[in-house]
Amino acid sequence: MIKHLRSAADLDAATATLILDTAAEMAALSGREVKKLPALRGRTVVNLFYEDSTRTRISFEAAAKRLSADVINFSAKGSSVSKGESLKDTALTLQAMGADAVVIRHSASGAPHQLSKWVDGSVVNAGDGTHEHPTQALLDAYTMRSRLGRLDGLKVAIVGDVLHSRVARSNVLLLTTLGAQVTLVGPPTLIPLDVAAALSEKTQVSYDLDAVLPDSDVVMMLRVQTERMQDSYFPSAREYSRRYGLDTVRMKKLPEHAIVMHPGPMNRGMEIAPEVADSPRSTIVEQVANGVSVRMAVLYLLLGGK
Repeated sequence: MIKHLRSAADLDAATATLILDTAAEMAALSGREVKKLPALRGRTVVNLFYEDSTRTRISFEAAAKRLSADVINFSAKGSSVSKGESLKDTALTLQAMGADAVVIRHSASGAPHQLSKWVDGSVVNAGDGTHEHPTQALLDAYTMRSRLGRLDGLKVAIVGDVLHSRVARSNVLLLTTLGAQVTLVGPPTLIPLDVAAALSEKTQVSYDLDAVLPDSDVVMMLRVQTERMQDSYFPSAREYSRRYGLDTVRMKKLPEHAIVMHPGPMNRGMEIAPEVADSPRSTIVEQVANGVSVRMAVLYLLLGGK
């Protein structure tokens, strides 16, 4: 098993499948009255979050606590970071405290790779800038496999703001490793061809959502990340929704077995209609639940739980 999970590229097919299989075992335990396991008793997991987060931070905290690990939550707001402390100094502090694993979210791409050079414990990337978010890709793959029974040969459309999406990058890397066929869909300004080519040779690009839907097993809608946009990438929110939003009319073009995904948080009414987000085809709430099981599996395997 690998020591760090900094990128979906760290995972080969065998390791990714092991994580997904372990997550299935962890999910089976969630139905028990007592959900805790003693697997990581005496281990310390630090959640080091330099960016705002709800789902990911709570999910990692719940995962570590269900494995009986000691959890330390670190937020950049209200810490010495606000006084100018560097990431390296924070890392050395965590090292001195004996952290066995550090879960990091940072605005700078590559921060987890740098952190792994400064600490002896395992480093898990919980999102670094616009680079990657590997555990989100794992929980998405787990959700697809749970709903559709397989990953190999699935046709997955990832729709929207790919340019700024760390979720899209990790999903392309992981899903193609596991045999899925990925198509990136969105405005040309948000899907540069060189980005698609750099991610995977197996990745296709389309600017026409309506043409892609009838052949898709999975449609993953991405949030338009206006907070990362310095320029105008499309004429208006209304125009974007008209061309690339998933509404009830477009959902009818999907095959009967197809599912709709979204990593959250959603812009309801922009990239996805409320009726679609709340429909039986939607796996959005299911993804959140699966996130805890997948992150339990990641921590368990990285820290050598027995």
